[in-house]
Amino acid sequence: MASLHIDRILETCIKRGASDIHLSVGRPPVLRLHGRLRQLETKVLEPEDTVALMKSITPDRNQQELQEEGGTDFGFAFGDAGRFRVSVLRQKGNVTIVLRLIPTKFLSFEEIGLPPIVRSLCRRPRGLFLVTGPTGSGKTTTLASMIDFINTELDRHIVTVEDPIEYYHTHKKCLINQREVGNDVPSFGEALRRVLRSDPDVIFVGEMRDLETIQNAILAAETGHLVFSTLHTTGCQGTVNRIIDAFPHEQQDQIRVQLSTSLLAILSQVLMPRIPKGLVAAYEFLVVTPAIANLIRENKTFRIDSAIQTGKKFGMQLLDDHLWSLYETGQIEAAEMVDCARQPEQIQDKLEKVGKLHEVGDAMVTIHDLPESEEEGEPVVQSK
Repeated sequence: MASLHIDRILETCIKRGASDIHLSVGRPPVLRLHGRLRQLETKVLEPEDTVALMKSITPDRNQQELQEEGGTDFGFAFGDAGRFRVSVLRQKGNVTIVLRLIPTKFLSFEEIGLPPIVRSLCRRPRGLFLVTGPTGSGKTTTLASMIDFINTELDRHIVTVEDPIEYYHTHKKCLINQREVGNDVPSFGEALRRVLRSDPDVIFVGEMRDLETIQNAILAAETGHLVFSTLHTTGCQGTVNRIIDAFPHEQQDQIRVQLSTSLLAILSQVLMPRIPKGLVAAYEFLVVTPAIANLIRENKTFRIDSAIQTGKKFGMQLLDDHLWSLYETGQIEAAEMVDCARQPEQIQDKLEKVGKLHEVGDAMVTIHDLPESEEEGEPVVQSK
């Protein structure tokens, strides 16, 4: 019964175009639909329900990790319908499951809204390209599109290191090998130590989550490889500072020099609900010109925002400028813009000057009638 139940939930997620499923004790299953949480009108989940649902999809190795560590992450395919990235964790002694639907279609740069210069940067033979932002901001989708562009257009050997593998790439013009931390290699650090011996041209590191991984990613970029990776930071200036601050004080001058020569670009993004439905990404984009490299080398990163403002001819833009553009064109609500802004006070002042400051209510919505069989209809979204 648990397996049938999870199938119905997964099918509903895919049919409705939801991005995430939350299965937590004390609530019915909840979907994230167009950025909003929407609960299914089914039974409230009991402790035994989430345990049964977890066991129906979780490999034995990950169940063991859950028992020992209190949490585990993995990916799995739901037939041909889609792939999910799964996080299972314990909270208050109960099992909670969060599933992220991984789209099967690679988006074009135009569909994502990336500036044209990204194509040129993806053709570069070496350097470090970072995509940053909070969890759920679409970093994985953006990077998958970049990797697919290289795979389609260029003759390269691509190696990815991921935890877990999310988008599956096939060999096109490129030869591509995808290594999963925990299955194929014990850690990001170990994978990066060995990757340079496998004749790579392009390396994708799922996340620069520790000092060793950051060091090895910069080294790989310095030694003639194009390296893509992610950080959970907001803003390009903050990303540069975060990398430098990860190193001991006595090494920071050296890292500034290394970063000034190896860093290609930083794309910092947020994802928010689009009017009337769907999602839209807002970007801050930094291309490392000689002037910006000099700011990094001389520890004048506080001037990076000003350099982005004067670098529009290179496709650069500040996040708040892009947010305002999306608001003016009617794609996002004012409240969403303020919430996501790096300088919310300035955005509020700007809204007040044009007399458009207002609050947006967030109605709770329930998705009714989760189908229990193929014959029953799709769930209906209704406001409470």
